[in-house]
Amino acid sequence: MAELAQDQSTKHAPHPHIEHRKKEGVSTVARAHTGFNGWLAVHITNIVGTMWCAYAFTILTLISLPEAIKGGTGTLVAWIAQTFLQLVLLSIIMVGQKVAAEASDKQAFQTYRDAEALLEISNDLHKLLKINNTLTQDIHKLVEEKAAS
Repeated sequence: MAELAQDQSTKHAPHPHIEHRKKEGVSTVARAHTGFNGWLAVHITNIVGTMWCAYAFTILTLISLPEAIKGGTGTLVAWIAQTFLQLVLLSIIMVGQKVAAEASDKQAFQTYRDAEALLEISNDLHKLLKINNTLTQDIHKLVEEKAAS
């Protein structure tokens, strides 16, 4: 009976895509082939999209604040809109987007791992059902043979 439960029909062969993903791993933008322009854009974005860059831009914009105040309301409004908001908030927004993207990537990877685990559980359950069915058939066969003799 046990030999029948271990026959070839109960052996699991994973889907080719699963094996491919295990070898490939998780892809990231940093590993994507983007050429020189893409590489440069990623590196500049990584530099500008930091809080340290936002602090530096804040200091830079505050240097020109006294002159903007002397220039009157129009100059002060222009300074706020064109200098402060564009330089400082740009970096802060980039930092926020980077943090949100990292959280999203972590969640997506966890979802992938959860789906992978569920697939493994499903495959194990399928194998156990096959074994159970084979053993049940063997038991019925033995009971019938014993009843016939």
